[in-house]
Amino acid sequence: MQFIDLQAQRRRIEPEINGAVQRVIESGKYVLGPEVGELENQLAAWCGAKHSVSCANGTDALALALMAWQLKPGDAVFCPSFTFVATAQVVPWLGAWPVFVDILPDTYNMDPASLEAAVLKVIAEDKLKPKVVIAVDLFGQSADYPAIKAICDRHHMKLIADTAQGYGCTLNGRHPSDWADIATTSFFPAKPLGCYGDGGAIITNDSALAEVIESLRVYGKVTPTDAAQRNFHHDPKYLSLRVGMNSRLDTIQAAILLEKLKIFADEIEKRETVAQRYTAAFAGKIRRVPKVIAGGQSVWAQYVIEHENRNALQAHLTASGIPSMVYYPVPIHQQDFAARFAPPAGSLPVTETASRHVLALPMHPYLPAADQDRVIETVLSFNG
Repeated sequence: MQFIDLQAQRRRIEPEINGAVQRVIESGKYVLGPEVGELENQLAAWCGAKHSVSCANGTDALALALMAWQLKPGDAVFCPSFTFVATAQVVPWLGAWPVFVDILPDTYNMDPASLEAAVLKVIAEDKLKPKVVIAVDLFGQSADYPAIKAICDRHHMKLIADTAQGYGCTLNGRHPSDWADIATTSFFPAKPLGCYGDGGAIITNDSALAEVIESLRVYGKVTPTDAAQRNFHHDPKYLSLRVGMNSRLDTIQAAILLEKLKIFADEIEKRETVAQRYTAAFAGKIRRVPKVIAGGQSVWAQYVIEHENRNALQAHLTASGIPSMVYYPVPIHQQDFAARFAPPAGSLPVTETASRHVLALPMHPYLPAADQDRVIETVLSFNG
């Protein structure tokens, strides 16, 4: 049994994937080829957004957003502690400070009340300047963007939707990019929309911002707007006006993602079916089953339960040949990195409780019903 069965999807669209890769190989346009531009158009269209800029990975997507806003030492970026460390680690790249916020106990996403309290605390201490909020669409579902956006507007902060695990999720039929200044995503292979390597993208409705980010991903190259003002008619990469990076999505990965996008909506439906079967079996029989925000559609990057004796349950599953995963055993605010590069967060009780109890079960669109039944039976048979 696979925790995430990437080969099942490959078998479904193997001829299409192989053909797409072969076309890129034969074209010789391996970096920023036409498939990259087509993918960017389709990624934006999926969300109803104006622009998408691809990049090398989801971490760079976050960094490019912060670079575009010219974050600097003394700026505060508010983010949850219960997520992968990349969300917070990009902040010190700019000399800014991550400020950690607690989560809601049901969705595991950022708690708006905790965010408000953290912002007011930073303002009262007057050592850092609130600049950006990074909300995370953890495990595949939307954060509470209406509430978070209201706080950002009230305190004049920018909002990033870190939808690395949640590209395609919606809230009341709207995508995170409808609220966020920038939405970022990752195409790491295990994501609901993943490529065959690393990849990422930035989605925004701000045309000027998209142009700057496109410049930053290629060494700060001159933009069309810059070139018009300077009468520069050569290859734009040979005039750098900003300090950027090399963060380009390979054309082969874009070609693969274009094929995967064709079946993405169907795979979301299949993930929903798997999630509903799990929930129907576990509800009322374990500490907690996942809850989706009201009006939300999750893409179910993971199916995460809580159990009072999580570690023993995981050992029980392993002994039965069933893979599982703990996301995340050590919250970011308790890691050595945070002690060096973030102000003390104090206690984040919901985050700390979740880290002791959460366990992710096998989840992918092609999980056979017989395998899922075996997972269910093994979890329910545990007496520890």
